[in-house]
Amino acid sequence: MSEANGASSAAKSDALENLLQENRKFAPSEEFAANAVVHADIYAEADADRVAFWAKQARELLTWDTDFTQTLDWSEAPFAKWFVGGTLNAAYNALDRHVENGLGDRVAIYFEGEPGDTRTYTYAQLTDEVKKAANAFESLGVGKGDRVAVYLPMIPEAVITMLACARIGAIHSVVFGGFSADALRSRIDDAEAKLVVTADGTYRRGKPSPLKNAVDAALEAEGHSVGNVVVVKRNGEPVDWHEGRDQWWDDVVESAPAEHSPVPHDS
Repeated sequence: MSEANGASSAAKSDALENLLQENRKFAPSEEFAANAVVHADIYAEADADRVAFWAKQARELLTWDTDFTQTLDWSEAPFAKWFVGGTLNAAYNALDRHVENGLGDRVAIYFEGEPGDTRTYTYAQLTDEVKKAANAFESLGVGKGDRVAVYLPMIPEAVITMLACARIGAIHSVVFGGFSADALRSRIDDAEAKLVVTADGTYRRGKPSPLKNAVDAALEAEGHSVGNVVVVKRNGEPVDWHEGRDQWWDDVVESAPAEHSPVPHDS
């Protein structure tokens, strides 16, 4: 390398390094700042006593079934235990409490699918759907500590499934819908999943694409832990059906009651 080339490379490197430095600040308008939920003094409060700060935030912003007795247990570093002794339900905190506080008509989900289809769920509607899904999953034998494999497109039923699992204390394992049957099977086996929630198909680059066939292939070999497969009707793709194992979402979820008591869980 010549000295000229070396100098040129160094100059380019310095230029790139300078691009990584950004120290400009853009202050918000006074009107915007006045309506902010969090103000500058909150940083000083957190710096003064971070543990007390998070205890205050947890008690003010979350609904607890049992209050925690210790904010942070750092006795087995680097493993931290927060809010020791407290019990709560994540789905209740995400949904029910907002409905109870009069915000049920506020929109929780705006959904637009690849073909342009749309759906809107208010907090009240989403809470009802999650309660129905929780009842449906429990009717299929899923309970606290059980695992559920979620092999779905990015549709509202994916959110409903995850929140329903949190409501009953089941553990959800999201598997990317583009993964192969073998990749899905390995994740089912690792989690010892009792239930798989999937769809008949999805859309890729504007075209309908099958999805459930990967679940069928994943469960073809014996020795798996899955007892039921719940299938969302997404795009009308033809599917093979396994009586006694496969259930349509519309049959088991939409027909389930919309009353369900959330189970408190350890923080």
